[in-house]
Amino acid sequence: MTILIVESNPDLSSVWSRHLERCGASVLTAESGDEAVEIIKEEPIDAIVLDLSPKTGCAITVADFASYFRPNAKVIFVTKDSFFSDGSIFNHVPNAAAMVVADTPPSDLAAIIEHHTPYALKAGEAVHAR
Repeated sequence: MTILIVESNPDLSSVWSRHLERCGASVLTAESGDEAVEIIKEEPIDAIVLDLSPKTGCAITVADFASYFRPNAKVIFVTKDSFFSDGSIFNHVPNAAAMVVADTPPSDLAAIIEHHTPYALKAGEAVHAR
């Protein structure tokens, strides 16, 4: 399983990345929307953890691009504020699977990704579950 983390805070991205790698996922990171788009074009992505308010670029544009290039990739949005807290993100982004707050524990994030993809994350390995 390959997961793309698009997060402008490198410390947060690193914490999530290390945990997901320990669970057996291959993790790629991007700090901007433009960097994320380039990765989506080149790599087979299964899930995207996407900062809803990146420093540069637009998260919805990245999700839209992913829905075209990687239609099976699920997007888990991360937010630091209450924007879209009413759940309307699911009306605007068809590949949105979840929306979590930025301080979500890495183990919870892994469980959310596992729930929305056809893979089971295990300590040290990722296996196809469906």
